[in-house]
This record gives sequence, structure tokens and C-alpha cells, in this order.
Amino acid sequence: MASGWARCSAARQLPLRLTVGAFFLNSGFSKIGADEATAEGLQQFAATTYPFLGKQDAQKFVRLLSAGELAIATALLLPVVPAAVAGVAVTAFSVGTLGLYLRTPGMREEGSLRPTEQGIALAKDVWMLGIGVSLIAEGVNEHR
Repeated sequence: MASGWARCSAARQLPLRLTVGAFFLNSGFSKIGADEATAEGLQQFAATTYPFLGKQDAQKFVRLLSAGELAIATALLLPVVPAAVAGVAVTAFSVGTLGLYLRTPGMREEGSLRPTEQGIALAKDVWMLGIGVSLIAEGVNEHR
């Protein structure tokens, strides 16, 4: 039987886990069966910041990206997965997308962290970083 603290903790995590989990679920499913042009576009964009990603087949890259997003969704949506584990997955993914934002030319205004119109789609991923870190902190706190 769960203690009052565990039930309270799970209730606090529920909005974070459901909203971000649904986001990752949608994103992962949307990439399944991506056409060649979409796969190549995603891979080329990612490879501008992370060159090693350009060395594999574009379709394989998108399948792996989709699988990763679906795995993160699963970690978030299954309550048996500890908050810290789900948080680490979300944090790692968000660090990758924020790396794209920080390193890709044209995403930020010159000499600033402020996004350009093109950069808003990636800059907004900072919310994932906050949620991931919050879940990690919650998970660590649960074990004390």
C-alpha cells in the first residue's frame, strides 16, 4: 500500500508526465513511416550540429529518433517507471534539442539567446529541460 507521501508525489507528477508523455507519443508516432524527403531533412538538420548523425541512413536515423521518442513517452506514461528515470530521459532529449538551438545558425538573434522566428520551435524545448530536472529532483526526494 502506498504511503500518503507517495500518493501525493505521484499526483504532483501526473500533469507533467501526462502532458510531456503525450507530446512524445505524438512526435514518435508522427515519424513512423516518414517519407525519404522528411527523413533526409530531419537528419540533415540534426547533422549540422551533431555531424556523426549524418553518417547513417536517413530512414534508420528517423526510425531511431521515433523509437527514442516512443521510449521516453513510455517512461513518462507508465507510473511504475521512477520519476528520476523518466526525468533523465526527458532531460537528455531536451539537452540535445537545445544544443541544436544554440549551435544552428539562424536560430538565435545575433549575440543573444533570444530566438529568431525560425528558432522558436527549438527554443521552446527549454520547458522539457525544466520538466525533466523537476522529475529528477522529485525522484531523488522520494528516495530520502
